[in-house]
Amino acid sequence: MSELVERLAHVRARIERAALAVGRDPAAVKLLAVSKTQPPERVIEAVRAGLLAFGENRVQEAEGKIPAVTATCDAPIEWHLIGGLQRNKARRAVELFDVIESVDRLELLVALEKAASEQGVRPRILLQVNIDRELQKGGCMPSKLAALAAEADACPSLELVGLMAIPRAWDNPEQVRPAFARLRGLLAELNRTRPRERALHELSMGMTGDYEVAVQEGATLLRIGTALFGE
Repeated sequence: MSELVERLAHVRARIERAALAVGRDPAAVKLLAVSKTQPPERVIEAVRAGLLAFGENRVQEAEGKIPAVTATCDAPIEWHLIGGLQRNKARRAVELFDVIESVDRLELLVALEKAASEQGVRPRILLQVNIDRELQKGGCMPSKLAALAAEADACPSLELVGLMAIPRAWDNPEQVRPAFARLRGLLAELNRTRPRERALHELSMGMTGDYEVAVQEGATLLRIGTALFGE
């Protein structure tokens, strides 16, 4: 087996253990391989190992990588934008990505809605929350989340499906647990006033250093790079 195949098996086993420990179905957790900085050949290797969802940080890097991978692989690959997005890149982001996880302000919503409408597509979006209120990070402040969600709901060419966060980094994964729990609570709070058919169901949280805790706190999308591809 290749090193990547071995790492993938190890990560999946840990996800399964973490899910079963809290009574969750492991199948409810999607592994999103963070392929930023990885060349197309490495991503193609990951597809052949069984990975079908990838996260990229920058539109510019994805512009060359996504066509190169999809031209080689017949598998139905899902591409997520997980890095910050400038408004002037909205059109290209809509062309490239199935899911945009880093929506954090009204002006970006407006640009994405316009681009999606003109292209006749309906990408899924997640609202990025600055869960620890860190000034140097992107994300909507929790107090403004409900208003931003209402604006997203008013965009017919965008499908709001959940929330994303990048909590403060800690050495001990248990120290991140409260932030994951807060994000889960924000999702539940939004859903209390939403029609059942429009309930939000995606929680993108958890990375290489803390994904087991994220699973236990309800993550449905795990953004994992180093544990799969190495340093």
